[in-house]
Amino acid sequence: MGLRKLGVLPPLTSYAELRAAFSWTIPEYYNIATDACDRWVALEPDRTALLHVLASGEVEEWSYGQLTSTSNQLANALRTLEVTPRSRVALLLPQAPETAISHLAIYKLGAVAVPLAALFGTEALRYRLENADARVIITNQAGLEKIDALRDQLPELEHVICIDGPGARAHDFWGLLKKGTDRFTNVVTRPDDPALMIYTSGTTGQPKGALLAHRVLLGHLPGIQMSHEFLPQPGDLFWTPADWAWAGGLLNALLPSLKFGVPVLTMRLDKFDPEGAFDLMVRHGVRNAFIPPTALKMMRSVDHGPYAEKLRLRSVCSAGEALGAEAFAWSEEALGVVPNEMYGQTECNLVLGSGAGLGVSQAGAIGKPVPGHDVAVIRPDGSVCEAEEQGEIAVRRGTPVMFLGYWQKPEADKQKFLGDWMLTGDQGLVDGEGYFHFVGRNDDVITSAGYRIGPTEIEDCLIKHDAVGLAAVVGKPDPVRTEIVKAYVVLKDDVEPNEDLADEIRNYVRVRLSAHEYPREIDFVSEMPLTTSGKVIRRILRKRAQEETQLVEG
Repeated sequence: MGLRKLGVLPPLTSYAELRAAFSWTIPEYYNIATDACDRWVALEPDRTALLHVLASGEVEEWSYGQLTSTSNQLANALRTLEVTPRSRVALLLPQAPETAISHLAIYKLGAVAVPLAALFGTEALRYRLENADARVIITNQAGLEKIDALRDQLPELEHVICIDGPGARAHDFWGLLKKGTDRFTNVVTRPDDPALMIYTSGTTGQPKGALLAHRVLLGHLPGIQMSHEFLPQPGDLFWTPADWAWAGGLLNALLPSLKFGVPVLTMRLDKFDPEGAFDLMVRHGVRNAFIPPTALKMMRSVDHGPYAEKLRLRSVCSAGEALGAEAFAWSEEALGVVPNEMYGQTECNLVLGSGAGLGVSQAGAIGKPVPGHDVAVIRPDGSVCEAEEQGEIAVRRGTPVMFLGYWQKPEADKQKFLGDWMLTGDQGLVDGEGYFHFVGRNDDVITSAGYRIGPTEIEDCLIKHDAVGLAAVVGKPDPVRTEIVKAYVVLKDDVEPNEDLADEIRNYVRVRLSAHEYPREIDFVSEMPLTTSGKVIRRILRKRAQEETQLVEG
């Protein structure tokens, strides 16, 4: 099959012509596993799908044929555990072949994959597993230790499967596979049937499960092709440091690459290593990469000289937060390619983008509407803003990338829309050339290292600490992470503030929630700014945090 035929974008080099010529083709029946993996078995079963770098440095190669047969085995095994269409199956796994196999098996069953980040602590996991009514979770040894501590609090969780072998009340992943045959007939699914549920943070309450349909993969393809200069091309090899538990790692990298027949380089990363990223890309000849802005900014801090002449990159995409003009210029110089910025949210991803090959590229901008998506900056009444007029970035209904709704939260669904527009909660403007510019959030969501972090979950955790009387969390501007989580804490009577206590509180949140959600800075304050009804006025604290940053910079 010719690579050009694999694409969804017409072979045009003019952005305007591309926008005008593109139209969606959504089949009556569609399943992510069938499209991203199984169809390759009839074409090239030995085609390389994954290149997994082991801890030893050796590379384990997986073909599409192997992925299909093992995911069939797992689908059969999960069926014996009474996983049925629309059952929620949680995944607490790092980048690994077992993660891809698990996703494919779940989609084959017509069930719903609920990816969870390996860095989540016990409280974050308990809430999501309980809220999703997950009956099965697939994890590794590190995750098993967290889950085992929660089993008594999760009566609906019937089965735990561990990829590292049997453990405390856990099935052995590979042992289960041996019990299932490698033949399986995929459940017939329609494009609007649910396939994925990814939890996303908001300004109030606990995180919400954004339910995504099988068509979500189709909806991502134009943006992937635009940002990766008409992927696939001969010799392409894709890598991302982003966790596959997030939309960025899963839908901006793994699944589209498999769909296009582009091998994916995988490696477990417990912590991002900027020099290691350069080394990995050089050693394996990576051609295409999705690297979030914070990771690029961290790579900027190390000497790239030894790697500059050896890199073979053809395309680099960055998304999750604004890259900024300085990091944009460094990336072009150090990586040898113009970084293409993209924009979207878990609920509706990759709707704005750049493509240097199409002439759509501007430092400091987040791009133009991707073919197939109608995006605008709107006023509170839903009317479209004039050029250079600030408003809220919104996406019109009708794109296949848009979510089905929030899990069991119909009121939240209503608040997310204004007529035909899905509201992003992001303030922006469109310049005279049609480029969109991100201005900031219009709520209290914190953007840190590409993660959207809601303050409520952190504040709820903070006040459970014995020393904390009241707590409020805001984002503080940071040159590397965009923002860091900062907590303002009123201690209980007779508790004295000190740095040891601050460290204890930081670690308390880190263990219970996540390594990306804990407050990197804590200020002990005598009182909190409150409304007459007793609500914390976060805008005052945000302003205070911004002024602190300006003082340090000054």
